[in-house]
Amino acid sequence: MAAPFSSTSPVRSIFSPVRSPLQSFLSHSDCFQKGHHCFKFRSCNFNLYSLSSAASYTIVKLSSKPMIVNPSLRKRVGIVRCATIEEIEAEKSSIEKEAKEKMEKTIETVRTNFNSIRTGRANPAMLDKVEVEYYGTPVSLKSIAQISTPDSSSLLVQPYDKSSLKAIEKAIVNSDLGMTPNNDGEVIRMSLPQLTTERRKEFSKIVAKQAEEGKVAVRNIRRDALKAYEKLEKEKKLSEDNVKDLSSDLQKLTDEYMKKIDSLFKQKEKELLTV
Repeated sequence: MAAPFSSTSPVRSIFSPVRSPLQSFLSHSDCFQKGHHCFKFRSCNFNLYSLSSAASYTIVKLSSKPMIVNPSLRKRVGIVRCATIEEIEAEKSSIEKEAKEKMEKTIETVRTNFNSIRTGRANPAMLDKVEVEYYGTPVSLKSIAQISTPDSSSLLVQPYDKSSLKAIEKAIVNSDLGMTPNNDGEVIRMSLPQLTTERRKEFSKIVAKQAEEGKVAVRNIRRDALKAYEKLEKEKKLSEDNVKDLSSDLQKLTDEYMKKIDSLFKQKEKELLTV
């Protein structure tokens, strides 16, 4: 005759090792991972609803409702911080701003290069690229002298320091301006010789080359900006559609600055070829 259960000798005392009711139940499920401080739910199709225990047995109630595990029980394996929308917008705006600023500087460089090439009329900007050895340091001519145009065919250079006259004269002679400076001990005067047809064509080729160099610089700026956008896409900060839209806007900006270079080139070419 089977012995009746007794409150003084609980059934669970015959098992070794002694385990809690919850551990005994979960040890046969892949929902419990021993040695961790949390329950790892991988393929459970049920969740623990409640537990109650008597002296000799445990009552387990199951429910199909999802179980909410206290976050404090989960094992901490590291924290990953995602960029905020504001930070992503700031990065995107920074790329756009930098690209535009670089393109604007390229336009200024092209304009400066064009101005340094002489045309039929005298222009102080013709001397912008002339550098003078001033007390052992190369400096721009316009930083140490006042340059003016007394008439349409001559230039006047008046140095702030008269001791620099010889250095200025030497710098002008060594430049590719094709002008002969006249130093009277106070100022330097230069008369622009009439440009020959061959010389005008030669200058026109130089201008065309400088315009193309400006366009290449603008394209390179666009390329670098696109790479920056693609980097944000790889970092999951921008979607593929975002990058396509930004690339389209960048192309419009590039086209705008290409047109500016073309406009400067046509204007300079007209000046060169006008007798």
